[in-house]
Amino acid sequence: MPTMTEWRVPPAHQPRASDYGFDLDRALSSVVGLHSIIPPDAFSAETLGTERAGNGVVIDDNLVLTIGYLITEAEAVWLHRGDGRVVQGHVLGFDSVTGFGLVQALGHLDLEPIPLGSSAATRIGDRVVVGGAGGRTRSVASQIVAKQEFAGYWEYLLDEAVFTYPAHPNWGGTGLINERGELIGIGSLQLEREREGKAEHVNMIVPIDLLRPILDDLRKFGRVNTPARPWLGLFSTEIDNRVVVIGISSNGPAARAELKTGDVILAVDGEKVTSQTDFYRKMWSLGAAGVDVPLTVHHEGVTFDVTVTSTDRFKLLKQPKLH
Repeated sequence: MPTMTEWRVPPAHQPRASDYGFDLDRALSSVVGLHSIIPPDAFSAETLGTERAGNGVVIDDNLVLTIGYLITEAEAVWLHRGDGRVVQGHVLGFDSVTGFGLVQALGHLDLEPIPLGSSAATRIGDRVVVGGAGGRTRSVASQIVAKQEFAGYWEYLLDEAVFTYPAHPNWGGTGLINERGELIGIGSLQLEREREGKAEHVNMIVPIDLLRPILDDLRKFGRVNTPARPWLGLFSTEIDNRVVVIGISSNGPAARAELKTGDVILAVDGEKVTSQTDFYRKMWSLGAAGVDVPLTVHHEGVTFDVTVTSTDRFKLLKQPKLH
């Protein structure tokens, strides 16, 4: 049976119960460890690996909310309580638009769910706790330092993500807890930013308000019951107001269209793009998954047009099976 690695947050960054007006230990007991195993032939194994570990948060009776990349195509999931007890879980589903994932415990976790708060009500400067599995020693007393748009290289965009500092070192699936002891987000990434000439790490948190409209669909169908966005399987970054391809997903639409690392995306359907945000929004505005995406591309001094037939990424993934 897998066990969680022993580690601790530096004491100076651990939250102290006396600093908060709610039962900190009770709230943190809702955060569990999560360990998943993915088949080697899974579509996401190439980029995300075959063994993934992080955190999840109990939000309903034996229902755990986490970040989706931890459980995408998982064939086995274990949930670790703070006292060391392990319960097997089943992947209910995930949403590639928000990044949320849901796991149903197959045994009794015997943990009280944490109430959901409002991420929209938060303000820059608010004191928060980034909760990890294992209580205070694996959690970070943090602060909201930004609320802004976030574009990810994997065809991902949030209109307003939450950013916290100091960063949690084991950020995936952590629970962002406000000063009322409510869950207001789920940890997704650790990023580096420049501040006063120094580099510092922050966590990017997916706001909990994005969960409410999709939670019932995720529980019932394993995905959101709306037409899927077009997906190209193209990893990009933004350099000097240019969208540059930094990777291509094997067997995805971009690979079939023979796009290559180093390509610069100049336009979508004849409309100029200068940022990842431009690129994604123009591509998604063309229609649902399956739509043709006309691109103007520059590579090694040559500019050319290519049409990429998009797909629904979900169809390329192994679906969870209840054992």
